[in-house]
Amino acid sequence: MNAFLPSGTVYGTLLNFRAEREALAAQMTQPPYKAPPQAPVLYVKTANTWSPHGSEIAVPHGVPEVEVGASVGMVVGAAGRVAGYVLMNDLSIAHASFFRPPVKFKCVDGFLGVGPAMLDAAQLQDAASIRAEVRIDGELKHAIDFSQLVRPAARLLADVQEFMSLQEGDVLMLGCDLGRPLARAGSRIDISAPGFATLSNTLVAEVAA
Repeated sequence: MNAFLPSGTVYGTLLNFRAEREALAAQMTQPPYKAPPQAPVLYVKTANTWSPHGSEIAVPHGVPEVEVGASVGMVVGAAGRVAGYVLMNDLSIAHASFFRPPVKFKCVDGFLGVGPAMLDAAQLQDAASIRAEVRIDGELKHAIDFSQLVRPAARLLADVQEFMSLQEGDVLMLGCDLGRPLARAGSRIDISAPGFATLSNTLVAEVAA
């Protein structure tokens, strides 16, 4: 059986965990925005970033560590409904701004690990029940509680669809919480959650051209 990969566009969501939003609250009132965002803040994880389960992900030269952003993606089905959910590893190079994440830090080749299989929506009564764990080289480094979302899954989907259309096959990530651990070349990253197929990827050093 082939590993799952999106057939549409993958969107990440910023500031959707309460702890992250509270930590950045003071910055939200500063220029250029001067107020907290009223709608979901999205970014695109372009197709060059997708890495299937079990694959190696290259860490660029000069980057000692990368952030591991465990998330869950809602896979959009027919008529804009949720077809299912998949574990994702939204890797990024650490950067200061979370308002407009620079493409060069978020859209590096291979920087989105995608879980091996989609969990059918009918098998998950409430996305708020998801508890994910991140292990690096077998050691638990981060636990994520999806009951702590600012916008729960159904509301996030509805709010996004108020200002843009999502097509069948698109994936909308629920967000990444504070406390994202760091990993370096040589590390194995495992992201797991009850009911989901575990997502595993290994970081490797970029091969010199």
